[in-house]
Amino acid sequence: MHQIEISDFTIDVVRKSIKNMHLSVYPPTGRVRIAAPLAIDDEAVRLFAISKLSWIKKNQRKFEKQERQSPRSFAERESHYFEGRRYLLRVTEHEAPPKVIIKTKTHIDLFVRPNSSIEQRQIILNEWYRNQLKYHIPALIVKWERIIGVEVADWGVKQMKTKWGTCNIEQKRIWVNLELAKKPAYCLEYIVVHEMIHLLERHHNDRFLAYLDKFIPKWKFYKEELNRLPVSHGEWTY
Repeated sequence: MHQIEISDFTIDVVRKSIKNMHLSVYPPTGRVRIAAPLAIDDEAVRLFAISKLSWIKKNQRKFEKQERQSPRSFAERESHYFEGRRYLLRVTEHEAPPKVIIKTKTHIDLFVRPNSSIEQRQIILNEWYRNQLKYHIPALIVKWERIIGVEVADWGVKQMKTKWGTCNIEQKRIWVNLELAKKPAYCLEYIVVHEMIHLLERHHNDRFLAYLDKFIPKWKFYKEELNRLPVSHGEWTY
């Protein structure tokens, strides 16, 4: 990958074995990326980008307006999200193992030991998020293995700074971003399907998009929802 300068921003250019150029603008900063066929030179890429300037800037403005959470302190009545719903955190100190419970539509109850630090509270809540994803992901994989006609050998959940999911095609392993626990269930399913389709097509090319259209026709809506919903401080791309 290398970069070219256009107007007042920089474009990441990636050469791939594809037929057409593909333009993407990523949140949160409006980073621009063009995937170009191997035979296309930088001047052709530059002209293509210039022809799309109005579209690029429109999407960059959209990401600038996206709601963002400030860094969390895990304090009483702080806002946290689970499956697309906003909750207020209710913190209870007790001399027992920590736990997280949702009893109502308004509160997440976080039980911690006295004098627990911000880092300890974050670890507890993140582990709860992780367990929620681990509960739902296996059924999604089984469902979509039958539909797509692929087999996932392994999967996992981890905190990722730049992607909602990844796929190791050789090992048939998919990874899902821990932050997806905060998004609606259909966003999680969209990412799982997206990564599983990579087992049919490695690249984000026309064939890949055709598979998305076939298997999950509303994928553009789900992608927009991921970009529209409040995101954590410093987030993400897809």
